[in-house]
Amino acid sequence: MPYINTKINFTLDQKNEKDLKKAFGKAITLFPGKSERYLMLNFEDNCHLYFGGQNEEKIAMVEVKLFGTPEPTACDQATQTFTEILSQQLGINPMNIYIKYEGCSFWGMGGTNF
Repeated sequence: MPYINTKINFTLDQKNEKDLKKAFGKAITLFPGKSERYLMLNFEDNCHLYFGGQNEEKIAMVEVKLFGTPEPTACDQATQTFTEILSQQLGINPMNIYIKYEGCSFWGMGGTNF
């Protein structure tokens, strides 16, 4: 039951969105038991993001929410992978990318909780 919310401070075109969707779908498998099958994504572009008091450069904030507790080694690998994806596909400086991981004990879908 992963959910990835990505906020950027510039316009995301449809091709880049589809490419990110595909890449994030593969990357989520770095977490044991997670797959694209139940992955929900949200892309928010043109956000008013500032890093170090500035917003002239491209910036990204990525929130990865997972059912259960994420393993630290999987988070390490995912950070490297998500950073590479955003840097290569969107031209964001890796130093301007924040990634947050959050596990949760309860996750609902289809009217019930897991």
